[in-house]
Amino acid sequence: MSVFESESRVIGAPVRELDTPALLIDLDAMERNLDLMAGRLSGARLRLRAHSKTHKSPLLARKQIERGAVGVCCQKVSEAEVMVAGGVEDILVSSEVVSPPKLRRLMALARHARLMVVVDDPRGAELLSEAAQEAGLEIGVLVDVDVGQGRCGVPPGAPAAEVGRFAGSLPGIDLRGIQAYQGKAQHVDGFEARRKVYEEATHRIRETIEEFNSAGLAIDVRSGGGTGSWRWDLEAGVLTELQSGSYLFMDAHYCSIGGPDGPVYADFGPSLFVLTTVVSAPASDRVVVDGGHKSLSSDSGWPKCVDIEAAYSAGGDEHGILTVPVGAPRPDLGETLLFQPSHCDTTINLHDNYYGIRGGMTEGRLEAVWPVSARGMVR
Repeated sequence: MSVFESESRVIGAPVRELDTPALLIDLDAMERNLDLMAGRLSGARLRLRAHSKTHKSPLLARKQIERGAVGVCCQKVSEAEVMVAGGVEDILVSSEVVSPPKLRRLMALARHARLMVVVDDPRGAELLSEAAQEAGLEIGVLVDVDVGQGRCGVPPGAPAAEVGRFAGSLPGIDLRGIQAYQGKAQHVDGFEARRKVYEEATHRIRETIEEFNSAGLAIDVRSGGGTGSWRWDLEAGVLTELQSGSYLFMDAHYCSIGGPDGPVYADFGPSLFVLTTVVSAPASDRVVVDGGHKSLSSDSGWPKCVDIEAAYSAGGDEHGILTVPVGAPRPDLGETLLFQPSHCDTTINLHDNYYGIRGGMTEGRLEAVWPVSARGMVR
C-alpha cells in the first residue's frame, strides 16, 4: 500500500471517502451469514468445512471455525500452505495432487496440520502412497466421486469403491471416505429445478455409500455440497461435511438463482462489494467508473450496480461503462458507486486487501483492513 493509500484508508474513515477501487466487506452482513450457517447446522451431523478458495483468508477461516466449522477446503496446495501458516489446523485439499513437487509440499504440510487429500485414480493413489512413505507419514485420503459435475472424479457406486479398496490397501494412506461435490447443481436457476438436479447427485452419493459399506471400506467422512444446496444436504443426511464457501459473501449470480419464496436466493445476504468512483461523464446517458476487468471479474456476468439502476459493460482493464436509463439522474464526476460482484471468488483474487466496514455501505466507517492472503495461490 502506498503512502497515499494509507492516508486515505485510515481506520474510522467514512466508507464513501475511501480511495477506489476498493474491495469492501459489510461486516454486519457477513457476521449475520456466519451466524446463520452456524445456527442452521447446529446440532446436526453435517458440519461445515468452509471452502477457503472463496475468501482466501486464514482470518476469515478462523471466524468460521470459531462458529463450529470442522476446518476448511483448499483447492490448491499453495492455498493450504497459506491456511496452515495462518493457524488453520484441519484442511482438505479438494483437488487431485499428482506432480512430485506438489506431493512433497503436501507431505511437508502434513507435519503441521491434520490433512486430507482426494484421489480419483489408482495411479494417483500410488503416487500419494510413494510420497507418504518417502516422508515417513500417513495421509488421509478421500475418493473423489463424480456425482454430476463432469470434471474430476471416478464414477459413483462400484467404480468408486474399487478405487477406495485399492487406495486403502496402500501403505501411507488412511482411507477416510469420499468427496462428492456437484458444483454445477449449485448454480441451477430456479429453486425446484435446482432441487431436482441435486436429487440426482444425492442418489449417486447414496449408491456410493452402499458400495463402500458392502466392501467394508471406511466412509466416516463424506464431504461435498455447497451454498446452493445446503438445505438438501442437511435434509438428506448423506454427507457429513458441507463445502460451502460463497455463503459468506453472496455474489450477484448466486443471489439470482432463485429461492423457495421467489426469484431472489435470500438464504444469506450480500456482504461483498467493490467501491468505485465516476471518473468521466462523456454523455447524458453514460458515465465511466474506475473499476474494470482488474477490479471486477466477469466470468459469471457483469457486476450489479447497487446505488443506481444502470447497466454495466466492459470499458477495459481499468474502466467500467454505465449506461444510465433515459430520464434517470446521471451520477456526477467524483461520485462513488457501489457494485456487487457477479462472482465473489474471482473478484476477490484481483485485490490485495479487504476493507471491513461497520455500519453499512452508505454511512458506515472503516473498521479493519485485512490481506487477501492467498491471492494468486494457484499452484
